Amino acid sequence: MSIPQSGGGPIESHAQLAEYLASGCKPKADWRIGTEHEKFGYCKDALKPIPYDGPRSVKAVLEGLRDRHGWAPVMEGENLIGLQKDGANVSLEPGGQLELSGAPLETIHQTCDEVTEHLREVKGVADEIGVGFIGLGAAPVWSHEDMPMMPKGRYRLMTDYMDRVGTMGKTMMYRTCTVQVNLDFGSEADMVQKLRVALALQPVATALFANSPFLDGKPNGMKSWRSRVWRDLDAARTGMLPFVFEDGFGFERYVDYALDVPMYFVYRDGRYIDALGQSFRDFMAGRLPALPGEVPTLSDWADHLTTIFPEARMKKFIEMRGADGGPWRRLCALPALWVGLTYDQGALDAAWDLVKDWDAETREAWRVAAATDGLDAEVNGVKMLGLARQVVDIARGGLKARARPGLGGMVQDERHFLHALEDSVETGKTPADELLDHYHGDWNGDLSRIYADFSY
Repeated sequence: MSIPQSGGGPIESHAQLAEYLASGCKPKADWRIGTEHEKFGYCKDALKPIPYDGPRSVKAVLEGLRDRHGWAPVMEGENLIGLQKDGANVSLEPGGQLELSGAPLETIHQTCDEVTEHLREVKGVADEIGVGFIGLGAAPVWSHEDMPMMPKGRYRLMTDYMDRVGTMGKTMMYRTCTVQVNLDFGSEADMVQKLRVALALQPVATALFANSPFLDGKPNGMKSWRSRVWRDLDAARTGMLPFVFEDGFGFERYVDYALDVPMYFVYRDGRYIDALGQSFRDFMAGRLPALPGEVPTLSDWADHLTTIFPEARMKKFIEMRGADGGPWRRLCALPALWVGLTYDQGALDAAWDLVKDWDAETREAWRVAAATDGLDAEVNGVKMLGLARQVVDIARGGLKARARPGLGGMVQDERHFLHALEDSVETGKTPADELLDHYHGDWNGDLSRIYADFSY
C-alpha cells in the first residue's frame, strides 16, 4: 500500500487531473524501473506472524534497518511505520507484510541488486531476533484472526469498509503478498498501448508467478489464491478495465473512471479523515461531507489514485499488479518480463499483436482461468502454456534489443533474469505446482515445512 502523497496546490479545474497523469510522460532515455515486493514475517519458533511491537516484531525489524543501514524513519503519530533511503521506501502492509518499494532505476541489473541488498539487510536483522521472512502469494496456514493490524489510519478505515463492498477485502489486506513493477510511458499514445498490453497479459503474469495454492493449512483449489481474492474485493475499484480498449481512451477517460471510484479517506495534518464511499466529484465541488467547503489538492488526487486496484493501474506511471509474491529469482524476473515486453517498441508491438483481437469476455476468462489453473489454463481452445511461451519469447527479444549490460560489461544484457520463467514454460510448472508437489510428496501434508524450505 502507498504512503501519503505530498506536493501540489488546490485543484482549480478538472483539466488538472488529466494533466497530473500526463506529467508522467518522459523521453525514452528517462524511463526507469521501480520494483516492489511484499513478504510475510513470522516467529521462527512458533511459526506465527510477527506483531507490530515487541522484541520480535515488525517494529524491531524497522528499527534494526534504521539503526544499522542508515534508513530514515517514516512516522505516523508516534508509530514507526516505514523507512526511506535513496529513493526507495520500506513500508508496512495491513497484516505486517514488509514491502520494499524500490527506487526508480535504469536497468534490471540495478533493481535486482537493490532487491538482493534489501533481503540481505532484512535477514541480518531478522536472524538476530528469531524472525524469518517468506515470499508467497498468500499466507498458507494463518487465519485472519492470527494476523496483526498495523497502526496506520488508512488501514483502519479500509478494514471497516471492506465487508460493505465485497467478501475478500480483508483477506487481500492481511493475508496476501505481491511483486509488481512500475514502468514509464513516453506519450499518451504510448501509455494507451502499454496499458492495454499490461491489462490483457496480466493473466499470463498471474499464471507464471502463481504461488498461493494454500489457505488455512490446506490446498485451496487454486494456483493463485491471491488473484482469486481480487475478484471479490470491490467491483468499483478492481478488474480488467474494459473501457481502456475502447476507441478514444486516454488520460481524460482514466480520470473519469477514477472520479467514479468511491473515496476511502483524505489525509490532513498526519490524520486520515474518514471519507468512505464519498465522491471525489463532490470534493471537487466543495461538497465533500468529510470536509465541507474544502476543495482537494493535487496530493489528494494522488492519494485517491492509490486507492484504485485494477489489474494494471495508472498514476504517473503504470503498475503491473498481477503477480504473486515469491522467491528471489522471481522478484527479478517480474521486472524482466514487463520491461522486455514494453520498453522496446518492436516487442511492445508484438505483444499487442498477440492480444489485439481479444474481447472483454476473453480477457476476463483468462483472468479467471489463470488463477485456477496457472499454466494449465485454457480459453477458447488456446492453452496458457503456449501463450506464456510466446510472451516470454517476446520479452527475451525486447531485453536483447535493449542491450543493457551488467557486471561491468561482463553480462551482455538483461535476458538471464528471465531464466526462472523459461524454466516454467519448459516444464509447465509454476511455483504453486512445486509447492503442491512437496505437500503431496516429501512434506506428507505438513505445511509447517514450507517455512524452512522456502524462506529467504
